[in-house]
Amino acid sequence: MITKRIIPCLDVNNGRVVKGVKFKDLSDVSSPVELAEHYSRCGADELVFYDITASAEGRSLFTDILTETASKVFIPLTVGGGINSLDDFDRVLKCGADKVSVNSGAIANPDLIDAAARKYGDQCVVLSVDVARSDNGFRVFAKGGREETDKEAISWIKECVERGAGEVVVNSIDTDGVKKGFDIELLKAVCEAVNVPVIASGGAGSTEDFLELFRQIPDIDAALAASVFHFGEIEIEDLKEDMDKAGIVTRRIQKGTDR
Repeated sequence: MITKRIIPCLDVNNGRVVKGVKFKDLSDVSSPVELAEHYSRCGADELVFYDITASAEGRSLFTDILTETASKVFIPLTVGGGINSLDDFDRVLKCGADKVSVNSGAIANPDLIDAAARKYGDQCVVLSVDVARSDNGFRVFAKGGREETDKEAISWIKECVERGAGEVVVNSIDTDGVKKGFDIELLKAVCEAVNVPVIASGGAGSTEDFLELFRQIPDIDAALAASVFHFGEIEIEDLKEDMDKAGIVTRRIQKGTDR
């Protein structure tokens, strides 16, 4: 049985971790450096760092805060935000990232995925997709969920995996920050469409939400969440204990060791 990963997410804006609801009404949470160090030591399997306004503001990801954050992390680190070229991949990897997440940059230039996969390997290229329902089904949004595109979500994800994306993070705008459970319908559709690891993002509000996700979609690889971890509503070690009791296999990380 595939072990399931639990991944905290740091949404970073102007050097601070923030959290909103459905990608709006952002509120301050904490320092990304302090939170990264905490999660690295408390049983998280991986960590995601998003510079959430880089694409919308048309700038490169801030590397100073990323470098400091990466220095405190002893688990795999995925970084995204403002990734538009191979130079951006290179810069972020040199700051300490293990994997690079691309979203709006791939929408503008799908060939970026092919080029990055050839240069760095599929395992380094993570497709992040912001998805919301519309009259036309599941639609892809760009620039931090601010701009609807003409892309249907499932077909877009399939195309990107065929181009070389080795992992997919599915961000449900509809459930983001609502804390009423993951978007099971959307996630099932994605898992049925591709054969690479899929990470569920958006909607976690309780331990039961995680258990329900892994029960409903046995093939899903990981669950990503933010506020329930940031505000201590769920402790990762307690969550893993409950998952183990439910027969859902988790990873046991040697905390504080090198990646």
